[in-house]
Amino acid sequence: MKGDPGYFGPHSMMWKINKEITVLFGGARALLMHAAHPLIAAGARQTSFYQRDPWKRLIRTLSLQNSVTFGTKEEADDSAHRINKLHEVIKGKDEITGNIYDALDHEQLLWVHACLQISSIYFYEKTVKKLTDEEKDQYHEENTLAAEMVMVDTSKMPKTHEELKNWVILKSRQDGYLIMTDVAKDVYEIISGGPVPKHIKPIWPFISFTAFNTLPKEFKNIYGIKETKIKNLIVNFNLVFLKFSRPFLPPFFRLIAPARWARQRLNKKPNLKFKDKSSI
Repeated sequence: MKGDPGYFGPHSMMWKINKEITVLFGGARALLMHAAHPLIAAGARQTSFYQRDPWKRLIRTLSLQNSVTFGTKEEADDSAHRINKLHEVIKGKDEITGNIYDALDHEQLLWVHACLQISSIYFYEKTVKKLTDEEKDQYHEENTLAAEMVMVDTSKMPKTHEELKNWVILKSRQDGYLIMTDVAKDVYEIISGGPVPKHIKPIWPFISFTAFNTLPKEFKNIYGIKETKIKNLIVNFNLVFLKFSRPFLPPFFRLIAPARWARQRLNKKPNLKFKDKSSI
């Protein structure tokens, strides 16, 4: 018997896309998009994640995605349960907008989910290869299970990836939907300069630069990111370089650790116990 493939398995779009190291770059981009939403920022302010451990939110979000994608069903369920228990206590009145923030609110949960999904797809297409509409919709459908596990009301979700992407764009264009709060400023400073974990410090300038300069224009306006031809040229050159150099890299530099571990788990031979000679 081989290991538990989890909820998706190696032939799913979830494995295909989320296994790529370059897709993780989308995590920093998604974090900027999350923080620009004042009610998401209010929840982060309550828990003080950005002040106590600036990487905790990003790592927690990516860990959930990786556990649900590559973990066993038990590991995925456990990760989702821990996230949901944490979200139960994140609720209150936002001191900036006066609106209620609630980590179990459908729209706020969907915002977090959607920003990560569209950023993951964006970086996959820019650094690996283009996807068909059918492939993106398959990823969207599979990822809906991950959303459901963390209490998103999937009956109210957009039905395709493109619809989900358009939902984010339309929401971001509403007056007052995105605000440069103190939390957004903290996240801006974290992404732009640190403190950065030692193991990613050498490549962080590239991740930071691409995270800021691939944001949709509504988010660039919030963060004061100016578009220039030089910036766009540098971003596009680096992303194209990654795409063409990727096939020549060994798996260690192309695939995230949870994906490599999952593959090892599935390929592991069963531990056969031999009968005691005395019983023969």
